[in-house]
Amino acid sequence: MSEALAGVSDEQARGLLVDLVGTPSPSGEERAGADLLVSFFETHGREAWLDEVGNVRAPADDSLLLTSHIDTVPGDIPVRVEETDGVESLWGRGSVDATGPLAAMAVAAVESGVSFAGVVGEETDSRGARHLVETRDPPDAVVNGEPSGWDGITLGYRGLLAGTYVATSESGHTSRPGNNAIEDAIEWWSRVGEAVAADGDEWTPVFERVTTKPTAIQGGISDDGLSVEATMEVQFRVPPSLTTDEVREAADGELDGGTVRWHDEVVPVMTNPRSSLASAFRGAIRKAGGDPRLLRKTGTSDMNVYQTWDCPMVTYGPGNSDLDHAPDEHLSLVEYDDSIAVLEAVADRVAESDG
Repeated sequence: MSEALAGVSDEQARGLLVDLVGTPSPSGEERAGADLLVSFFETHGREAWLDEVGNVRAPADDSLLLTSHIDTVPGDIPVRVEETDGVESLWGRGSVDATGPLAAMAVAAVESGVSFAGVVGEETDSRGARHLVETRDPPDAVVNGEPSGWDGITLGYRGLLAGTYVATSESGHTSRPGNNAIEDAIEWWSRVGEAVAADGDEWTPVFERVTTKPTAIQGGISDDGLSVEATMEVQFRVPPSLTTDEVREAADGELDGGTVRWHDEVVPVMTNPRSSLASAFRGAIRKAGGDPRLLRKTGTSDMNVYQTWDCPMVTYGPGNSDLDHAPDEHLSLVEYDDSIAVLEAVADRVAESDG
């Protein structure tokens, strides 16, 4: 493992976090936050640059790649440090998702000499992570940065299938008995819900089920008055026990009078809890006085994209994920400090085993 040229003080570590949270970086506007990260690495003797899509690249010892996303969802939460339930916390958009994990990884990468990447677009289309896997060689192991709590290790995420349903019917008097396009849309969605529910029941954990969600719907008489139109945006969350192809086939099989254009697909991921990387995290958390928790998340993350590399992976980072995108988003500063210590210990253990 390469030696870091300059260490990071506790004050500098917290300063990086405050500066990044205080720099708005909604998806598509990550440049200012990316420049801060490049400056941080250069200040501490590490080469760093922005790639073609705006990712921050700071390659070094590839026994481990620490990576998290620069972008946040929109939202204006005044940035301040104050006590919350007796704990000193930093308030601000992104403090939990995922600027806290991002800053912790940048500090740990400098301190341990491992590789780092800050990626763009995770909150929209994961374009930064997709570009990363297309343009660099696979590292030996990956830690993806998302809030898990300093003593939590996330091993899996469900996948995503999203599409646009469209139906059209002839216009007519509302007293007529036949379905119009709006009814076709409603009935299709009801049939789909029943079809995918066959893979689980209310006692099945959410992570292991397909869940359905319409995200937008509109319909009515067309502008020319000759037809009724219905459009519905739909999403399916897909557990690792199924493929997105299987869910798509089930949904298409219930069509009767409409069509679906599938436009987004993310493959589910579940990693080995007995991998060398997961073991390193459990050991580091116990050494820091914690009781490791193994987690599975019902959403998706860039970890779904990184499975293409076929190497040991976990997702880790400080913060309570219940505060993701919330109006009261805030991060315990002690938890932030603890997560840096865990990441540094993991990097050292991985490097030792790799050597």
